[in-house]
Amino acid sequence: MLKSTGFLLESDPKLPSVATLIASAPMSGSWWSHPRAQEIFQVNEKLDAHKDVLITKLVSRKVTFVHRRLWPELMTIGASREPWQLKGLPPPVKSLLKQVDSAGCLTTAKLVWPLRQDMKVGDAARELENRLLIVGTQFHAEGGAHAKLLETWGHWAQRIKSETANVGIAEAKEKLEGRLSRLNSEFSAAAKLPWQ
Repeated sequence: MLKSTGFLLESDPKLPSVATLIASAPMSGSWWSHPRAQEIFQVNEKLDAHKDVLITKLVSRKVTFVHRRLWPELMTIGASREPWQLKGLPPPVKSLLKQVDSAGCLTTAKLVWPLRQDMKVGDAARELENRLLIVGTQFHAEGGAHAKLLETWGHWAQRIKSETANVGIAEAKEKLEGRLSRLNSEFSAAAKLPWQ
């Protein structure tokens, strides 16, 4: 399914998702309480580790597995720094973006985050991910705590040895909007992309 549609949600009550495919029925609540939760978790982990899959918050700010063939469009949109991405960013989020841009990549586990900030670093990172301004990859830090690797799109592309995007912003948006529109129509959903 992921290869044919280009993206697949972790969980959604209407659109194709890992949870729905494994449970053989749509889920409206958390998949963690489902009897097949362990299987769902294992498939999510396999997708997370797959070389042809990137996890983003692409569709309705939900965890979305994106197939490699849509990466050029995603990179173009993510790196575009359009007004919808930058308008209204709270100061702590701007500060974090500046740090990621300067370093190329950094981890939340080693990030120096001033105590005076009125936002937790995880919340600031999620805001950047929701606007596709960075690539955030979750991992287990020393001691087993969850942390995130935060990268610019350029750094991420170099790290995974992906070709740089060679597509215009209008064409990239049109392609992703078309795919989601077809899925919305087929499954009677109303999902949105971050710029919509």
